[in-house]
Amino acid sequence: MRTAGTHSEPQVPARERILLAAHALFYGNGIRATGIDRVIATAGVTKVTFYRHFPSKNDLVLAFLEYRHERWMAWFAQTLERYGGGVNALLPTLNEWFAAADFRGCAFINSVGELGDALPEVREVARRHKQDMTDAIAKLLPPSAMRERYARAVAVAVDGAVVHAQFGEADAALRALEIILEASWAQKGD
Repeated sequence: MRTAGTHSEPQVPARERILLAAHALFYGNGIRATGIDRVIATAGVTKVTFYRHFPSKNDLVLAFLEYRHERWMAWFAQTLERYGGGVNALLPTLNEWFAAADFRGCAFINSVGELGDALPEVREVARRHKQDMTDAIAKLLPPSAMRERYARAVAVAVDGAVVHAQFGEADAALRALEIILEASWAQKGD
């Protein structure tokens, strides 16, 4: 991967460099553990440029979560499709994510844990993300009167699997999720 600013590609705009740096640092190290000066240095911008785009760290946190949401949902949809697009695509998609070298769990669960009380807007972004994930899961499920309820249950189970994968128990989490999915399909006549 070439760095921004080489002769063969255009310069990445400052706002995008800041978001890319924040994404890597906030997701990898945590929001509270990452100071603005580190984001500025990683992005290669001045403080003036940083504050022109993000007047406060809270503004950057919310922009990071929006950026993460768009990026993760696009990856999720594309990966589900790559694995066949049906309900059987969910486990290999999650397995791919859990096996990634930079996997640190759900950025939204982590952010609510860190900042949910101090910055309530984080909860709202996380709720929207979880609803969009649930909607994507619902599209995988066979049509039934219980489809939305099953999708919510599966989404909660996915979140539990994500947390267990953070503990280093990805295989066990995926096996448990598989059992939950199989039980849901046994009820698909409802």
